[in-house]
Amino acid sequence: MSEENTCASGQTENSLENSPEYDPAGSVSQPEGEEEAKKQLSADTYYKYEELHSRPIITAGSDIPENLLHLSHSFGYDSQRRSNLKLLDDRTLLFIAGNLLVLLDVPSGEQRYRRSCSGGGIGAITAHPSRGYFVVAEKGNHPNIIIYEYPTLRPYRVLRGGTERQYSFVDFNRDGTLLASVGAAPDYMLTLWDWMQEEVMLSCKAVSQEVYRVSFSPHDPGLLTTSGSGHIKFWKMASTFTGLKLQGVMGHFGKTVATDIEGYVELPDGKVLSGTEWGNLLLWDGNAIRAEICRKEGRSCHVGTVQPFALEDGQLMTFGSDGVVRGWDFERITAAEGDGGSGRFELEPINEMMVGHDVCLSSVVRSSLPDSFLWFAQDSNGAIWKLDLSFTNTTPDPECLFSFHAGVIQGLDVSKKSHLVATTALDRSVRVFDFLSKQELTTSRFNQGGTALTWAPPSVNQSGALLVTGFEDGVVRILELYNPHRLQAVTGQRPEGDAKLRLRQAFKPHTASVTAVAYERDGEILATGSADCTVFFFAVGESYQPIGFIQVPGPVQSLEWSPRSHVSPSDSRLLVLCQNGHVVEVHSPDPEVHKSHKTFQMSELPRRSFRFTSIKSRIKREEELRRRQAEKDKKRKAREKQQEASEQHDAGQEEEEEDDDEEGDLPPVYIPEAGSPLCCGFYSQPGQFWLSMGGFDSGYLYHCKFSENQDEDPHQRQDEPFDFLLVQNADEDPVCSITFSSSGQLLLCGMHSGAIRVYPLEPGDHRLASMQSYWSLNIHDNHYGHLRHVRCSHDDLFVLTAGDDGNVFSFSLLPPEELQASLQRRRAKVPSPRVGVESESLALDIEDPAAYSIETAKQKLENEQLCREAEVKVAEKQKKLAELQKRFRQVLNDNESLPEHVRLKPEELQLDGHFHEQGEKLKAQQLMEVSRQFAWEQERISIALRKLQNWFKDSLEATVVTVVAIRSDHRVSTYRLASLAEPQSGGGPQSAASQPDGGRDAAADWKKSRAEPPRDSSKAEERDILHPTLARPAKIKLGDRQEERLKKAAEKAELARMKIEKRKQEWAKIYAEKPKEDYEDPQDLQAIREARENIRDFTAVKHQRANTERKREELLALEQNIREKQVEINRRILALRDSKVHLVSRLHAQAQRLQDVQQRLAARLHRPPPSLPTMLPEETPEKRLQCSHATLERYRGLRDRRLKMLREEEDEEGAVSILEQLEIEMKTEEGDKWSHAKSASSLTREEETPDDGAELSELEEELQREEEIRLLHEQNSLLEQMEGLVRQFDTELLKARGQKLRTDYRLKLAALRALTLHQETLVLKQFDRRKKSLLEKLNVCVEEESSITSKLEQCNQQMELRRREMTKLEKREKSLVAAFQASVGENSKFEEILTKVFRKKVKRVKNDQTVNEGEEDDSDEEEDDEWDDDFDSDAEQSGAALNDGVCPPGCEPELFENTLRLRESRLDLEELMLEEKKTIEALKRESDTLIKKEKLVKINRKAAEDDLEIINKETQQKLDELDVVVPLRLHQIEFVANGAMPLDLSEALVLNGSELSRLQDHIQQLQEEKLHEEDLCRQAHQRHAKLIHDRRDMAAKIQELEKQCSELMMTKFGRLVDLESLQTLSGNRRLEELKHEKLLKEDAFAKEIQDWDVKVEEAQQALMEVTQCNTEHLRCMTDILEEKKELELQVSARQKKMGRQQFQDYRRCVDQEESLRLQELVKAQSQRAEALRREIHLLSCQGGHVLPPDQDWLYGHAPLPTPSGNTPSGRR
Repeated sequence: MSEENTCASGQTENSLENSPEYDPAGSVSQPEGEEEAKKQLSADTYYKYEELHSRPIITAGSDIPENLLHLSHSFGYDSQRRSNLKLLDDRTLLFIAGNLLVLLDVPSGEQRYRRSCSGGGIGAITAHPSRGYFVVAEKGNHPNIIIYEYPTLRPYRVLRGGTERQYSFVDFNRDGTLLASVGAAPDYMLTLWDWMQEEVMLSCKAVSQEVYRVSFSPHDPGLLTTSGSGHIKFWKMASTFTGLKLQGVMGHFGKTVATDIEGYVELPDGKVLSGTEWGNLLLWDGNAIRAEICRKEGRSCHVGTVQPFALEDGQLMTFGSDGVVRGWDFERITAAEGDGGSGRFELEPINEMMVGHDVCLSSVVRSSLPDSFLWFAQDSNGAIWKLDLSFTNTTPDPECLFSFHAGVIQGLDVSKKSHLVATTALDRSVRVFDFLSKQELTTSRFNQGGTALTWAPPSVNQSGALLVTGFEDGVVRILELYNPHRLQAVTGQRPEGDAKLRLRQAFKPHTASVTAVAYERDGEILATGSADCTVFFFAVGESYQPIGFIQVPGPVQSLEWSPRSHVSPSDSRLLVLCQNGHVVEVHSPDPEVHKSHKTFQMSELPRRSFRFTSIKSRIKREEELRRRQAEKDKKRKAREKQQEASEQHDAGQEEEEEDDDEEGDLPPVYIPEAGSPLCCGFYSQPGQFWLSMGGFDSGYLYHCKFSENQDEDPHQRQDEPFDFLLVQNADEDPVCSITFSSSGQLLLCGMHSGAIRVYPLEPGDHRLASMQSYWSLNIHDNHYGHLRHVRCSHDDLFVLTAGDDGNVFSFSLLPPEELQASLQRRRAKVPSPRVGVESESLALDIEDPAAYSIETAKQKLENEQLCREAEVKVAEKQKKLAELQKRFRQVLNDNESLPEHVRLKPEELQLDGHFHEQGEKLKAQQLMEVSRQFAWEQERISIALRKLQNWFKDSLEATVVTVVAIRSDHRVSTYRLASLAEPQSGGGPQSAASQPDGGRDAAADWKKSRAEPPRDSSKAEERDILHPTLARPAKIKLGDRQEERLKKAAEKAELARMKIEKRKQEWAKIYAEKPKEDYEDPQDLQAIREARENIRDFTAVKHQRANTERKREELLALEQNIREKQVEINRRILALRDSKVHLVSRLHAQAQRLQDVQQRLAARLHRPPPSLPTMLPEETPEKRLQCSHATLERYRGLRDRRLKMLREEEDEEGAVSILEQLEIEMKTEEGDKWSHAKSASSLTREEETPDDGAELSELEEELQREEEIRLLHEQNSLLEQMEGLVRQFDTELLKARGQKLRTDYRLKLAALRALTLHQETLVLKQFDRRKKSLLEKLNVCVEEESSITSKLEQCNQQMELRRREMTKLEKREKSLVAAFQASVGENSKFEEILTKVFRKKVKRVKNDQTVNEGEEDDSDEEEDDEWDDDFDSDAEQSGAALNDGVCPPGCEPELFENTLRLRESRLDLEELMLEEKKTIEALKRESDTLIKKEKLVKINRKAAEDDLEIINKETQQKLDELDVVVPLRLHQIEFVANGAMPLDLSEALVLNGSELSRLQDHIQQLQEEKLHEEDLCRQAHQRHAKLIHDRRDMAAKIQELEKQCSELMMTKFGRLVDLESLQTLSGNRRLEELKHEKLLKEDAFAKEIQDWDVKVEEAQQALMEVTQCNTEHLRCMTDILEEKKELELQVSARQKKMGRQQFQDYRRCVDQEESLRLQELVKAQSQRAEALRREIHLLSCQGGHVLPPDQDWLYGHAPLPTPSGNTPSGRR
């Protein structure tokens, strides 16, 4: 770039943020004067990386430098992150490591870094197709996408506003002009960017699930594809009338199980090939699966997850989590079609490469070199591979370029002697790094994953060569590190690598994973902690010897030995921190004291326990109190200043009281039930320690100490910290690890968010008082990179961190220049090997994870020792018992040899008869045991016997009958019918298990039996309370007019009430008919159900699923059908046999008749007779067993002769030969009889033939010729009849034979179908047991769900009833207040006092039986305090205490008593309302509990249904895999290849022609139906929009009418009233009485006024006379006054100077006072006049009577006083 461009670029960088041409949202804004034209960003516009990247967070005002830590190297690789490997050029790899972007040079291994700009981490990366740019999509609050230029690494573009929290994937299109990004939760936003102009082109929500990948189609730039959790979606950029939009279609899995899709490839023809979780490939055509591709015999393409990644040279390449890369034939994949059953297409790979056995490939990138076959692969097990996928004979083997830890780093520690660091993880490896030379030295792998690691201190090994590593199987291994080059002179072999780890010792102290290991301060004891809640101690030496172990209250989190400054050198203590918040301190065990031969457990080891109790809520409460107090002090000082200026102290006090009342409630004191997890801790002083807690209690460091009382159970303790320290900005980010530098001046904290914090400390600050300012930097991943390991090097020059994201970082505390100057070495020193290490044999390792632990092995040895001792004792007892038995037998023999009268009886030889009884019982028990053992064998033999009997006795139902044709060899035989087996009843899982809907009647039963809602039994009491009967004067009799008016008013109110009730009923009916929000049309539901049943390719019909019972029924029905067909054929053949029997007898009769006819004819005229048929033995097999007495006699004779001839042969064979000989002889006799009869008949004919030589007369000749003609005709007729009958029989037999052949064909098909059904039944039986158990589980879930639903419904209904009761009580309270106000009246002078009496809260005694006494006392005390506060405040405001026991002076006692009674009623109502509130709250809690249970049960039910569905799919898959035989004719085969039918028809599809035609017609019908449904949908949308518009208009109209109604009520009544109550007001008799009384009093007052008028006239006349007299007197007085005036003038002239001033001042004061008084009087009169005008207006609106103005003033007001206050007097 030229200098001018450089200057311009720099100017753009400097002024980019302040330029008016840049919008903060990331797009170019419009300059002034050009509102329509957009200014394009220039190609040489860049950002400054120093202004973009995130920086450390430093406490304001502190002296901590910004560059406190300098990144040195990254030793890790987040290999389990998706797509975390990109290629920038042929030697530079790009990947994410926490908050860093690492650019790795492959040949040299050097790294370059770029920090995250947001500080929240990096979400995804990708490279531009031109390799000139790369993209970094970040994480955080509204993160940005930074596009860097490569290789300058300058920020080129910043894209803003694409997602809310983080990006999950980004990708360029093929030409690199567009960038697609997809966000993670919560918005999952898919955005297309014009990244060169920093503009958003299109944006929409992708799905509501996690999206793994988005990409443009390389073949169609307008197509995109996204995939992720259980979905794949296909997008298209479509042009609409509003512009360019994204249209997405979700892929439907159909019969295939839904799967997470990690990778896919877009094919040129628009199809998409994606992977699955089970290793097969899915071919998508549109949004449906066209085929599932697998290998031969149903094998998966890969083992585990598979991802297709490239299409090259006619092969499509895939890789899988099995570490294999395979190539597939692209042409066969694009043309793949799934079979009709499983939808699978079998295909074998054409190329294959095994990368490694312990390899899990997750992503690959291709080399940037043209025509290169090199690929770089990301291995989730922590490696980066280089692959050559040319698949030739010279292809090199895969090369592992780099190897890292995979997954969470479980342990990290640094050497105390050198710049070495060791790490271990669950990937079963231990690695040692040289962080000075930035390289890995050695790696050792074991059978189990590592979980803890520590480096032995110099007190144990001076060279720093020992490592102690704990593993997840409970094994602890002592590893020795040494430099193998030092052994080259001894061994003569050149070693590989600069370091080597050697196993020195292995032992297994624990049964679970080892979580912590720690050496005692002097290195004499090693302690190991485990998740099995034990801590084991070992004595350190050449070999580690076990001392013992202790049990702790929870899984061990970490171990901390007391430092040297705490206790005496001989007394070391171990602080055990448990994950559940328990802390245990134990004394160091003495190896000589704690020796036990039975167990290693040290139960008597001194210990102290501490169980953390949360105080965070109390801290927050105190902070809130202090904050409020500070605000009050601040406000009070401000008021004091204001009061000093304005001198209004009283007003200030009132404002302060108001401010106090406005304060809200304090935060409640909350202690979590489960307790917060303990993260880390360390000693501060002897017996005191600091803890960092997670969960609710995060945000503070708690200073704790052990209490003196240690007798309490550790699990029941409740210990609280005595001090705490606030950790800034850590409420949701707890401290996971804490470490100190060697000098103790730095405290380093590893945070849960992956950040590192550094606090400068003062020396000796155990209370951490100087822990105020801090330096913080986000280094590991903010979401899952929890920083659990932070260590400082031995010289405090380096800081190393390891997190859960698998990354290991090294930082230096000095700048690189100063660091190089201060270090003397470029490489870390590796310890030299021990002397003689080359000759030592390797230590025995523990490779079996199930090996015994130390304690278990000791216990096993103890048990074996006890068993051996027990065996010795048993042998001794048996020997002694044998000697006693021998002696007893000798005694018996001696007893037998004695004479009988001296011999002892057997009973006398028995010492105790119970022994004999016990022996007999044992013998009986043994006999029963033997019988029980052989019961199964006995039952088996019985069943076998019954089966043999059934097989040979009841197997056949009929024998075979064969009917033979007469003129041909055609024959037809019957079927051999076997007896039908009895149908088996039930037994399947569907019949055995009840239906899932069985337990749902509980709700209905409960609805029928539930109690009626509680009725209000206090209505009469309420009426008495609301309308009390006050003492009234005597009743006044109303007139007829008033009575009629009251009656009409009551009728009118009743009609209005009925009308309102009717209207309410109509509204209730309308609301009852209103459908619910989730209402669905039954017709629509039925249509959907039918569609689901018909669309079999996508939805399996549940009620048509195959089961064993249905298959058995189908098999029995098929067998029954087969039997019916066979019986029908047998019946026809037997009928044909019967017809042949009848035909043979008839033919014999006709033959006899023919013989008679031929006897009468001349021999020359004889026609040869036909051969007569006979019944063959196979045609009448039942006659074989029918024998006469002669036959039996012949059989006896033959048998006797046969026995004489065949003495040596078996009897059975002889019997068989005799039967055959008997049959032969009987046939021979029958033939002889027939031939003899035939010869006899011929002889008879010869004898009866007349002599030809005799002469006959003409008449005789004529008669002879006539007879001859008749006989010839009869002969011919007989022959024709015989031939016709035979021919007819043969025809019938041929028809029967043809029908039987057709039936044989059908029966063969049925037999094949039966074979298939039998195979299906066997398959179904294999799944019956699992299905039955799942059905039972599902039924249990359904019953439990029904029970919970009924309880929840009951609870909700009770809560609704309680709420209604609460509403009623509130209405009663309002009515009570209204009754009180009505009783007091308006403008009453006692209104304020009576209101205070009515509102006063009085403490009342409650019944102890209703509520708990303790709760009642507490609630009463709280209520009393509140009431007392209210009362005090009221008393202060009123200025005097209120005595509610005395009626105020002037007030009516009845009114006061009524007020007290109303107050009691109000208190009763408040108590009832309080009880109802408590009941409602209890029901609400119960409802919430039931809702949670219901959710859990629904989840279980859903899981059971899913499992059942999986089994059904497996069953269906097995059924689909069965082979079905379909016989075809040649004309039905249309599968032709190259003009001929191929020999292999396995690729052919068998389909019914009519079904194919029906499907084609159905396609047309579906298209028409789709158009029709679209029209209906469009009409429904229009109707829905119209209804919404109508509803909006109706709502506006209702609102307008309500406003008009309110205005009319304000105009009419002056306030808003209840119209229903107003309409239902009946006539008030009391009002009518008062009106009548008013009229009577008005009449009386009018008469009295007339009397007074007469008296006034008389007084005025008298006054006139007196006035005339006084006038004369006044005239005289006037003259005197004139004289007096002259004298006064003279006197005043003299005194003028003296009194003028005084008089003027006095006059002025008098005038001012008089003016003020007159002004107040005018103001009062104007207010009174205004009030009277309003009252007149209201009375005129209500139809009241208004007095004239003069009368109003007469009755309502006193005469106005004169200005002087005196009556005027005349002048004298």
